[in-house]
Amino acid sequence: MPEMTFTVQWPDGGVDDCYSPSLVMWDHLEVGAEYTVGDFTARATTALEEAGERVRARYGFLCTGALAQAEEIRARAAVLDAGAAVRVLAMAPPLPVGAGA
Repeated sequence: MPEMTFTVQWPDGGVDDCYSPSLVMWDHLEVGAEYTVGDFTARATTALEEAGERVRARYGFLCTGALAQAEEIRARAAVLDAGAAVRVLAMAPPLPVGAGA
């Protein structure tokens, strides 16, 4: 199962490299897009929960790294204005041509 990183810029200017154990982030986020803090948090949390479940389905255990990343995102977002913008700067690796996450 391919792992990936996604890089986001928070409204306060901070930049974080985030981890996902699956390419599922491509189903929920778009590079260059801006989302409100609330929307980004919901999208990222949903995607990371899906990624954790994909690990469970494949290996028989939930990915604690995905859960920890979702918690870090929620904690970071909790101190920011929910309506402010988060920008997705990058996601890697790219999806193979014609492939779904």
